[in-house]
Amino acid sequence: MYVDIHSALALISGILILIRPALLNYIIALYLILIGILGIVK
Repeated sequence: MYVDIHSALALISGILILIRPALLNYIIALYLILIGILGIVK
């Protein structure tokens, strides 16, 4: 089964934000950094 890495990151980020809303800024920052790195590497 193939899972798009962007979809998986978005799902995990959303779940973490629901569990710990205080982590919102950090999760968004990490998400954007990972998406940027993946975009450069591809």
